[in-house]
Amino acid sequence: MTYIDAPSTERPPMVARRKWTGARITGLMLMMLWAALALSIVYMLVDGYDPEKVAKYGPRILSGIWVTVKLVAISIVLGALISIPVVIGRLSHNPIIGGIAFGYSYFFRGTPLLAQTFLVYYGAGQFTDALKAVGLWVFFRDAYFCAIFTFSLNTAAYQAEILAGAIRAVPSGQWQAADSLGLRPFTTMFKVILPQALITALRPYGNEVILMIKGSAIASIITVLDLMGQTRYAFSKTYDLQIYIWAAVIYLITVEVLRRLWEMMERRLTRHLKR
Repeated sequence: MTYIDAPSTERPPMVARRKWTGARITGLMLMMLWAALALSIVYMLVDGYDPEKVAKYGPRILSGIWVTVKLVAISIVLGALISIPVVIGRLSHNPIIGGIAFGYSYFFRGTPLLAQTFLVYYGAGQFTDALKAVGLWVFFRDAYFCAIFTFSLNTAAYQAEILAGAIRAVPSGQWQAADSLGLRPFTTMFKVILPQALITALRPYGNEVILMIKGSAIASIITVLDLMGQTRYAFSKTYDLQIYIWAAVIYLITVEVLRRLWEMMERRLTRHLKR
């Protein structure tokens, strides 16, 4: 005869309560401080809402948003095209080609974007006659084109390092397997290596786009009327600090929307890697 043990009637062990340590109290106080700050900003925006200012400067802010979007989009695309030869140079075993590519990347990643923008915008004026002789003065005399030129060169350096690092991260066995199948190096790169590298580089690319959106505010310093440029104009007419807060909120919303879209795209492209 077999006996079945009766279920235990003992109570489960009590979960120990967390002690109020100094770190926990400090963290709670900081959270309360941030919450109070956020609520005060929201209250200030709601209480100080002025329909007349919105009607007068709202269209200018909207046009500034559109200028920012175009500036960032064009710079990212041109930067991606410029980054291709830089990536080839960074992956080259030739010391001269590799050194030139490294120098380009080192300069644009190691110096502030603001300084680069000033060098292009104000530096071009020092070579007016030479630029007129080759027909480039029409381009460099426009602040908007100078901003696109500078931003494209800057983001190309970052995109090149992202892609070159992602390509190096692909296991060498992929090259060997493609070589054993008789694939040409060009075919191996674009059919085998690059698709895997782009998945690795997808998130860093998203971070670079976000950084470009925030960095595009530098263009306002050289008279480009983007979002920050229109914000500065509106503030110079009203001296209302809320305009800058609204601009910060717009930048925050833009970055958050882009982050969400990028996550959706990443989940879509990497769905075969989910287990």
